[in-house]
Formats: sequence, C-alpha cells, structure tokens
Amino acid sequence: MGRSRTIELLRDVEDLPADDRQFVAALERGLRVLRMFSSAHETLSNGELSRGTALSKATISRLTYTLSRLGYLTHDSSSGRYRLGPGALALGYASLSKFDVRQVARPLMQNLADYAGASVALCARDGLNMIYLEFRRSPNALGLGLDIGDRIPLATTSVGRAHLAAISEADRKPLLDELRRNDPSAWPKARRGIEQAIRDVAERGYCTSLGDWVPEIHSVGVPLDVNSPYGILSFNIGGLASTLPPRLIETDLAPRLVGLARRVAEMLGAATTDRPSGKPGKGGH
Repeated sequence: MGRSRTIELLRDVEDLPADDRQFVAALERGLRVLRMFSSAHETLSNGELSRGTALSKATISRLTYTLSRLGYLTHDSSSGRYRLGPGALALGYASLSKFDVRQVARPLMQNLADYAGASVALCARDGLNMIYLEFRRSPNALGLGLDIGDRIPLATTSVGRAHLAAISEADRKPLLDELRRNDPSAWPKARRGIEQAIRDVAERGYCTSLGDWVPEIHSVGVPLDVNSPYGILSFNIGGLASTLPPRLIETDLAPRLVGLARRVAEMLGAATTDRPSGKPGKGGH
C-alpha cells in the first residue's frame, strides 16, 4: 500500500475537529480498515492494513480480531490474511438491493458497454472519491479491473467532475477547498480540469478525463440528478485511450451516454408517477 492510498483513505477524516466529543474514534478506525478492501485488494494482511491506514500494527491486530469476531472480516489462518466477511457484505447488499436506479440503469448500461467495447459505471460521491454503485463491461473491454464498491478520485475522473459540475455552488465550494488542501501541488491542474468540466456539462451535458487520472485511460462522464439516497449520481464510459479516442467520444459515445442518463431519469420519473396515490413504492427515497 503506497503513500497515495493512505492519503486517499485519510482524507475523509483528517479535517474533523479534535474536540468533537460525539465522534467515536475507535469506530472510525474500524471502518477505515473495512474500506481498505476492494476488488483489487480482496485479501490483506495486518501489515498491509497497518501501512494503508497509518495505524499501528498493535491497533490493527485488535481491530481485525474484533471485526473477525463480529463477522465483518474472515481470517485465513494458513496465510494470515483477511477478507470481508458476511457481515460487511450484508451491509452493502442491504444498502443497494432496493436501489431503483441500479435496476433501471443496468440493462441500458450493459447495452452501451457492449456497443462501446468498454465499461460503463454508475457512481456516487464518497468523500473525495466516487464509489461504483453499478458496473457493466463489454466482454472485450480492457481497463483497470474495477468493480462495484471500488473508489476512484473525485477531481481527476470524468465521473467525479460530472458530479462536481452538477451540484450547487454552495455544495461545491467546500469540496474544492478540501481538494486544494489535500494536495496543493496537484491543485492547479485539477482546478483547470474541474472548471472545464463545469463549462462542458453546462454547454454539452458531459465532460471528459483524457489521461488526467491514469495516462492510459480515457473516459466521459454525465451527471444523473434523480431522487436518490446518495444525492446526485454520475455515469461514465471508460476504457483504454487506444480504444476511446477523443473524436469517438465527442461524436458518438458522449451523446449516447447523455441519452442513457436522460432515459434513466425519464423511466424513474414515470415509475414514480405511475405509483398509486398514497402507496409509496420502494424507490421513494
């Protein structure tokens, strides 16, 4: 686990006031451990967790022991490594299983992924990252191997920029201030990308990230403003730069992604409208 991964995980808590008596530090540390696991890091050792969370090995040992006893982690005694247990998986399933947007968007996302030969994701903001709520890929797609539950940066990805472009100025400003504080050296370039994305979404309905996060990856993002427990969401199409050149994105894929977002919003609006009066459905978030 590198330093950048540690910084990423600590961003959401580093600005909390030290005298916040309502904040339970032990709970935050336990959640920090759980958030280390992803499709790219399905199993982790105590040492890897210690380096990735910036917690001492003694603290990590107590946390992993407790989380294992509670069913949130499982321990492989032969390798000494941990993975998410049934308790943690149940929390994620409970959060997403009744989430209408995923169910409506999934087939449309798969059709577009197959057409583009790439991946299509639906994301929500999680601190200074975007987290994958739904993910569809073409069988031929090559990329970073991301999946549901993985996080990517807010400032340098198209899906993150689409979110920033869609939220209000009042909500955006503190996020931009936090991005600047967390990485002052990278902020000038990140700010230019975000400002361009705000203009692009206003004018064209989409924004791009052409190697700004990972040099080999191109993507296009579109915001989705629907009635969601996660606030404003975003879609993206992403893949290798060699298969998603800017011209293809601009003339073909971006308009298709804008159309997908519009169609999902229309379908969800119709589903809400069609429900009998006085009988809220499962999507009444």
